[in-house]
Amino acid sequence: MALIALAADKGSPGVTTAAVAISAVWPRRALLAEADPAGGDLVYRGVAAHGGPLDPNTGMLSVAATARRGLAAEQLWDHAQPMSGGLEVLVGLSTSEQSAGLTGLWPTLGHAFAGLAQSAHGPADVIADCGRVGADSVVMDMFPQASLVLLVARSEPENLARVRDRAGALSAKLHGAHRGAAQLGTPLIGVLLIADSGTGAKLAGQVNDMLVAAQCGARVVGVIAHDPAGAAQLNGRRRGRLDKSLLIRSARKVVGDLHQSYGAAWAQPGGPGAYR
Repeated sequence: MALIALAADKGSPGVTTAAVAISAVWPRRALLAEADPAGGDLVYRGVAAHGGPLDPNTGMLSVAATARRGLAAEQLWDHAQPMSGGLEVLVGLSTSEQSAGLTGLWPTLGHAFAGLAQSAHGPADVIADCGRVGADSVVMDMFPQASLVLLVARSEPENLARVRDRAGALSAKLHGAHRGAAQLGTPLIGVLLIADSGTGAKLAGQVNDMLVAAQCGARVVGVIAHDPAGAAQLNGRRRGRLDKSLLIRSARKVVGDLHQSYGAAWAQPGGPGAYR
């Protein structure tokens, strides 16, 4: 794989936490990009490798200035920062107003993110936290370059209904008029559920049946555990064995299943995840 985009339909289901967890256990080198036009969270949540705060001016904001003159995939590393634990990140915009600086650049970013996997200098897969998406979301201009788009949803019925409808609309936008499980195109659209670990497997089956019945061109790819303590550890706000947390264990299961299904697309050696 090259570019994996995570997004939500509405609310705050945990896209950023899921993106960080998946990036942390990715089996080759990964770059986490906070590509939410509404602004990023990691500057406020995360801790830099040196123990201090992340620099809000080095990331998507500085990439935007470079991209106006053209953007080679390798140049992304000039704007990345290491977090505590080793994960490399392009921190997001500080405010939604700054997104005006990215007007017209989202396709350029998508090409650079997708091209980083084949880079001769520092190849890596990009995990993009795209925040909430709707019919007019500019960040969706990156999606045609993605290998996989993951819609993140919590387990409440209204959230599941919304993600079903969003998956259908996104499939129509990206794949055209052909719909249904047998018509899955590229990028693949998956649903990533956030749920209690005890009920996740059963829920995944039920939601997948709903998606198939709705012929919305998506399927459930896995479940990330709802684990506030693990999320606090992931952000460096709580001590503990992060690799043993429900959050990281469930993320490792999701990534392992993706690797089993699509591993040939990202089998080139790049480097281990931060919490393998």
